[in-house]
Amino acid sequence: MSAEPVLVVAVSGRALAAAAGRAGYAPAVIDLFGDRDTRALAPGGVAVAGSLARGFRRRALLAAAETLAPTGGLVYGAGFEARPELLAELGRGRRLFGNTPETLARIKDPAAFFPLLDRLGIPHPAVALRRPAAPAGWLAKRVGGAGGVHVRPAEAAGGTGRRYYQRRVAGRAVGALFLADGRRARLLGLSEQWPAPDRRGPRPYRFGGAARPAAIGRRAARELAAAIGALVRDTGLVGLNSLDMMVDGDDFLVLEVNPRPGATLDIFDAAPGLFGLHVAACAGRLKRSWRAPAGAAASAIAYADRPLKVGAAVRWPRWSADRPAAGSRIAPGEPVCTVLARARSATAARARAGERVAAVLAALSSAAARPRSKELDSCAHP
Repeated sequence: MSAEPVLVVAVSGRALAAAAGRAGYAPAVIDLFGDRDTRALAPGGVAVAGSLARGFRRRALLAAAETLAPTGGLVYGAGFEARPELLAELGRGRRLFGNTPETLARIKDPAAFFPLLDRLGIPHPAVALRRPAAPAGWLAKRVGGAGGVHVRPAEAAGGTGRRYYQRRVAGRAVGALFLADGRRARLLGLSEQWPAPDRRGPRPYRFGGAARPAAIGRRAARELAAAIGALVRDTGLVGLNSLDMMVDGDDFLVLEVNPRPGATLDIFDAAPGLFGLHVAACAGRLKRSWRAPAGAAASAIAYADRPLKVGAAVRWPRWSADRPAAGSRIAPGEPVCTVLARARSATAARARAGERVAAVLAALSSAAARPRSKELDSCAHP
């Protein structure tokens, strides 16, 4: 029996493509990068024009989708938070395995989302839709932004684009991965997240990585599960979603919900995996046959700190992912790749991931100075 085809569309489609393959699907991928390992997982995939800040170019995306997979199933990741109307166009004639464009728009609209939290009694930091008169202590966030690159101290934020403002609060940044079928929810796991500040400009909250497991108190866990359940019943969320929050002691404050598979898929997924559960939950079947992988795991993004060019002879370490194609030119501040690490504790996994980020960047810089180098020698440690 041949594997069921599915179209994966995301800013970076590799993690979703890998999860689809582990679950027995045959993914076709459209993303912005066309990385080596993405093309290996989904031969014939397409990298279309666009940017991390603005997402896909509409015409390029729709034309690629019509050529690659004019019908069949569609799963989306990051890239549509500010453009639900583009998701609606992409979904025409296809079976959407994910939240509807209408649900996406509601969840990512601060004028709708935070009043919903208030009505459900779910705690969150203070929010303003206009720039506070005294901006110190507030963060400015772009409506529909993702990845943390859009978050600025309010006093440093410019006046362009749709923004909202959120009071800065103390605590640990924790993400909750959950599965939903439109009526019920299942909390799958927690991860602690951290930023990778961009030293070239005011981007102190750029996403750096995540490690699992993360611990919260029993009371917070009960209240979190209740909050997620209430959100699902009210909004009809389906499939894999994530909730970002700040945890301080036994209290938490909800920052946002990402109504799609997110950045922690790599550290939570294992065969037969979460992708099949996502598809089933989108069809109203909340399966229980899944356990988080043993031990601890972390993933982190390596961002270029100088202009880089990826040579044709580079051999990437087995713990790297999202490997750029030969000849790729990477500007300072842009992502180079993802690194993965496992260990006995989340703290150790995060530390190992950080070492690997540094090793990749050092090796690529060294390779640029020695063009005949055939491998990232300093990345050879396990």
